Amino acid sequence: MTAVAVAPEPVYCEFTGHPLAENVPIPETARLGLEPPRYCRFCGRRMIVQVAPHGWHARCSRHGDLESTPAGELGRLSRGTD
Repeated sequence: MTAVAVAPEPVYCEFTGHPLAENVPIPETARLGLEPPRYCRFCGRRMIVQVAPHGWHARCSRHGDLESTPAGELGRLSRGTD
């Protein structure tokens, strides 16, 4: 038998930090793709975010790294090595 790791379903808004169930409006700049996510979508914790001319990099202390794609959309989630 092989165990397969599955990413958890998002629970929090990555732009406001509020639970998705609260239906809090997303800021206009975030909807336009001009803002990187500031909160982890799995635990709601504030992330460390670094913005560069070619994209952004965010890190949650519990869920690892998240990077933008060249198109500026939400990117891949990778587990931290610690």
